[in-house]
Amino acid sequence: MEEQKLVYESTCTGKDLQAVKDALYLLQGKWKLPILISILGGNHRFKEISRNVEYISDRMLSKELKELEINLLVTRKLHNTFPPSVEYLPTPHTFTLASLVNALKDWGYIHRKKVIDNMGR
Repeated sequence: MEEQKLVYESTCTGKDLQAVKDALYLLQGKWKLPILISILGGNHRFKEISRNVEYISDRMLSKELKELEINLLVTRKLHNTFPPSVEYLPTPHTFTLASLVNALKDWGYIHRKKVIDNMGR
């Protein structure tokens, strides 16, 4: 029997690797994408995000929101109210992640089904 060789024809060149590394560095970890998805879903206040993103501590949420703000994916808006209230809003740059998030979601469904189907064998 002849062995099949799988080959991936990449459209990425060596210099493109840095762009991929930058994207992975920004989105790595278990919290950033769920936080962004929560904010895009309409949860803009700290406690709303905290309740929506299960198991994240307030300290970790605060840290991640600061990093997302530094990387231009979230804007922190302080309202002049008493007591002061803060909203975390998506920036136009945040919406450029939509196709990536949808591709990850689609791949996640395919992968989960493949693993479950394989467990039944």
